[in-house]
Amino acid sequence: MEPESGVSTSRSPSPLSWVNLSRNLILAYQSFGVVYGDLSTSPLYVYRSTFEGKLNNHHDEETMFGAFSLIFWTLTLIPLLKYVFIVLSADDNGEGGTFALYSLLCRHAKFNLLPNQQAADEELSSYRYGPSSQAGAASSPLKRFLEKHKRLRTALLVVVLVGACMVIGDGVLTPAISVLSSVSGLQVTEKKFTDGELILLASLILIGLFALQHFGTHKVAFMFAPIVIIWLVSIFSVGLYNTVHWNPKIVRALSPHYIFKFFVKTGKEGWISVGGILLSITGTEAMFADLGHFTASSIRLAFALVIYPCLVVQYMGQAAFLSKNFNSIHNSFYDSIPKPVFWPVFVIATLAAIVGSQAVITATFSIIKQCHALGCFPRVKVVHTSKHIYGQIYIPEINWILMILTLAITIGFRDTTIIGNAYGLACITVMFITTFLMALVIIFIWQKSILLAMIFLLAFWVIEGMYLSAAFIKVPQGGWAPLVLSFIFMAIMYVWHYGTRRKYSFDLHNKVSLKWLLGLGPSLGIVRVPGIGLIYSELATGVPAIFSHFVTNLPAFHKVLVFVCVKSVPVPYVSPEERFLIGRVCPRPYRMYRCIVRYGYKDIQRDDGHFEDHLIQSIAEFIIMEAVEPQFSGSESSSLDGRMAVISARNLQSSTSLIASERDDVGMDFSIPSSRSATLRSLQSVYDDENPQVRRRRVRFQVPDSPGMDPAVREELLDLIQAKEAGVAYILGHSYVKARKSASFLKKLVIDIGYSFLRKNCRGPAVALNIPHISLIEVGMIYYV
Repeated sequence: MEPESGVSTSRSPSPLSWVNLSRNLILAYQSFGVVYGDLSTSPLYVYRSTFEGKLNNHHDEETMFGAFSLIFWTLTLIPLLKYVFIVLSADDNGEGGTFALYSLLCRHAKFNLLPNQQAADEELSSYRYGPSSQAGAASSPLKRFLEKHKRLRTALLVVVLVGACMVIGDGVLTPAISVLSSVSGLQVTEKKFTDGELILLASLILIGLFALQHFGTHKVAFMFAPIVIIWLVSIFSVGLYNTVHWNPKIVRALSPHYIFKFFVKTGKEGWISVGGILLSITGTEAMFADLGHFTASSIRLAFALVIYPCLVVQYMGQAAFLSKNFNSIHNSFYDSIPKPVFWPVFVIATLAAIVGSQAVITATFSIIKQCHALGCFPRVKVVHTSKHIYGQIYIPEINWILMILTLAITIGFRDTTIIGNAYGLACITVMFITTFLMALVIIFIWQKSILLAMIFLLAFWVIEGMYLSAAFIKVPQGGWAPLVLSFIFMAIMYVWHYGTRRKYSFDLHNKVSLKWLLGLGPSLGIVRVPGIGLIYSELATGVPAIFSHFVTNLPAFHKVLVFVCVKSVPVPYVSPEERFLIGRVCPRPYRMYRCIVRYGYKDIQRDDGHFEDHLIQSIAEFIIMEAVEPQFSGSESSSLDGRMAVISARNLQSSTSLIASERDDVGMDFSIPSSRSATLRSLQSVYDDENPQVRRRRVRFQVPDSPGMDPAVREELLDLIQAKEAGVAYILGHSYVKARKSASFLKKLVIDIGYSFLRKNCRGPAVALNIPHISLIEVGMIYYV
């Protein structure tokens, strides 16, 4: 930072730098409980998985030295070099993960496949982020080539979704291997536990782990950060002791020369065993995926200063022990622990395994939430578990599905080596995809040369390709599990995405005609009753077919109509000041408006009870803005969709468009004409009495006394207020999507069976949008796609 004028610079650190350092140190401490639980528990099973099989025949010191050298250089090249120094710099407004990389690419190049996107979305403050500029990126021939071919953009989305499915696979496999490996230490004790007893114990721990998920990650992570730190100190101490006590010459294995000797001696068996070495870096992706809860500096500090040296010393000590006690390979970690400290280390290992599993489960929730934002996953219940940390979520349906799958894996495989084969394949696939997306980021976002991107891609693909090939060799020995899980989730995503896009295309091609709407006049040829009708649709422009369908069957509608579109944009978060876009549909006498509510892929739609009031204030602010600002007047406002304006909450607080006053629902004034009958209003009061938790304070609006206000504007504001007092109705389409009779068998299978099944068994749109049940009107429509 530049010094302030008139203040002399000095070599002493500024207060701001001390604040940043202390903040990063606190975040680094908290990251141990969220990010590194999985990575730090890998020593429990790496050597066992590596030497199970034919490599077990190589009982000599040189082979063990080579295995440790492989682990050391794998930890150095992938987590340290690739992730800490390179990938962590490719954040999306502080967010990380494969979806963050994909979001960056969608914004800086036209790779986005989301419908209902608008030019106004590009004006979001978080949209243009990073060193890239549209002008510089436009000259890339590769960019133009990818934008031109939709199939390539679809392939890119499929690659991202494959990575997402593999992360979901991690959410199933990580708890199974971590907990089962931690309790396996009981086989070392004097009282030998049978395999069945260990499976039962692991299953009980897993059930307890998933049952606690609804409390949220923040409480568990902050409480468990000391546990992971104690665990790291324990494995560092044990590793240092074993190195000195058993074989100090293991230090020589830091030389990559031992890797060459390892492969020369072991040949094909050594190459296959690399699938076990791979497990030493499982959990690395969490450093990037959980970036949104911390900072890049804090994650770098924690890994470089604590995680990396502790893991290296632990693997070194375990290799030193095994070089002299090769028969202990089946339970190498617990056998290498000195007997006086066995039980404390066992307890802390079990707790650390739970922490690692907790973080991966939460990451799975986030991935599924992001898939839904892309229109690739059915609607599920998302619970926000922390008032302080934004983004900590819990999804009940997914939690119990993960628990059932994890128990099935644990009970079905019963062996950490087989589970490790599956786990390694899932993790290296995610890393492989991240490397590919990073190469595109280097070209399109960082605007570096294609040559530099190719060097990065080939360098890490050669390393990761070796691990990926070794993992695929073990597909018959358990590696098929993540492939089957990924196939199931990919099928669900494809069916939902395909059905949703076909439904949107139907809406887009069956919009109400402008000439037809304007020809009806301001009354629309029907009775306009008091009140506000909020018509929900996925269309960001035009009038949806649900409107004409409703009017055709019931020729009456509310005096004020607002077409509401709730949509996702390819940014992690949309600030509340930029969430609402307000515009006019048809000329002023029609009293028809449009409201577009925008959310990022990590935003959570929470019902704060003020949507109606905020909407009324936003429309009123737009009416006044339209009257005084030239860009909102003239021919544009008389079109079907006029120019839209961002109405921020900050503007509403300082606005004089309406005067708001709060009052209780009790004793409501019904002197204003209402679209609801006396019977419905009495039912409303009964509903409020039976559901006291939904009773909210009502806000009553008044038009301020402003002598200079245009009479037409005042009249429109009064109509808006009277409509609000008369009542608000939410009109939503209850759609049935069916394939046409002429459609192919595959399309009928996907739409009539797959998509229909998912729609019936996922959350309804009214629940997902937090629409009050008492005010809901559903219009049935059949979509033939």
